[in-house]
Amino acid sequence: MAEKVLIVDDDKAFLAILAERMQNRGMEVSTADSAAAALKMLEKETYDAVLLDLMMPEMGGIEALQIMRKKQPEVQVIFVTGHPSVSKGVEAMKLGAMDFIPKPVDMNELTEKIHQAKAGRMILVEKRSQEKIKKILTDKGW
Repeated sequence: MAEKVLIVDDDKAFLAILAERMQNRGMEVSTADSAAAALKMLEKETYDAVLLDLMMPEMGGIEALQIMRKKQPEVQVIFVTGHPSVSKGVEAMKLGAMDFIPKPVDMNELTEKIHQAKAGRMILVEKRSQEKIKKILTDKGW
């Protein structure tokens, strides 16, 4: 099954090129040109990975990450940024980002990170399902 990816970047040219390159690698890609649009999409869909720009007008990537993690704790966010800094990278990782990749993007590296994101998300979803089953069995006394 193809990886389902959401790319969030205010640079529409970058968004289009990256989406095309990922689709050519067999991924199912959705795009959003703002954090607000991405958050609305996350209310309706789940994604194996969210590629999130760090610096965007209105709402930056760090703030968007915090909201995404509250809405979908298992969301796997990979920052893709033209403004890398160690302090922002550390902050993003502490808040639950999976990785922090500078632009221009190495497609082989990014593809591998997306595969890892999908695997990580599947493990988290499975763990959550097991916890729910255990709670049901405990509550019912079975």
